[in-house]
Amino acid sequence: MTTDAPVIAIDQLVRRYGRTDAVDGLSLRVAPGRCYGFFGRNGAGKTTTIKCLLNLLRPTSGTVSVFGLDPARNEVAVKSRIAYVPDHVAFYPWMSVRDTLDYFRSFRGHWNADTERSLMDRFRLDARQKTSHLSKGQRTQLALITAICPEPELLVLDEPTSGLDPIVRREFIQTVIGAYQEGDPGRRTVFVSTHLISEFEGLIDEFTIIEQGRAVLTLEADAARDRYQKIYARFAVDPAGLDLGRARVIRRGDREIEVVVNGDSSEVMDRLRARSPETITSEALSLEEIFITALQPGGAAV
Repeated sequence: MTTDAPVIAIDQLVRRYGRTDAVDGLSLRVAPGRCYGFFGRNGAGKTTTIKCLLNLLRPTSGTVSVFGLDPARNEVAVKSRIAYVPDHVAFYPWMSVRDTLDYFRSFRGHWNADTERSLMDRFRLDARQKTSHLSKGQRTQLALITAICPEPELLVLDEPTSGLDPIVRREFIQTVIGAYQEGDPGRRTVFVSTHLISEFEGLIDEFTIIEQGRAVLTLEADAARDRYQKIYARFAVDPAGLDLGRARVIRRGDREIEVVVNGDSSEVMDRLRARSPETITSEALSLEEIFITALQPGGAAV
């Protein structure tokens, strides 16, 4: 991991609504050049955290910084270096797509016109169409164009592919976001909150899973795949009395068993091999499977 100062630093963040802590003591660091996943169920506190980063909400306590700056005290300096796509997109309804692009461009010191043309063609958007006549997916596409074209140092995405059809969604994630980062390796950072974890699988470098406003698990993606393993074994006879410690059984038949292990795969494999299985295999969990496992009782504990 790079030793550069973090692009995002959150320390003991609390954001309270009345008696409810939407975010409850959250801390995380995002290094430059990373694609950082921010995962959690609906209501876990993801959007509230993002709004605190953007100075759309003030923290109840704790601190947030972006590029080492307080986003409340240095709002222009921070926002000139980032782009944000919210989970619910809206534009001025009287503007056309062309008007909207020109409007967003007017606030930016840099705008990649070639990228704009490429994305307009890829998304098949009509520059003359009023934004009020766009579908939800088309509004999302337009928002993504306005975010990518300035080539910001930090791209903050909150459910960025909501409303996109599967083909456009996959192409955008794999091609557009990947190309955005590769345009300036080590400098362009993506912070993405999404439910479609599987579709970001190949891009995520590191992630945090939150539940009820608290961090449940923070890991680099490769380390997480090494730690969380799915093991399958089939036996000639029923392995009665088989003890696999803390492994979580996800399927069991008379002569076969499938378990998920968290950090002790070698020990579990040794216990299974001691019973002379006919077949034994192991594979890494996907990030989506890790997310589901980590939210099970004890699932994130080492």
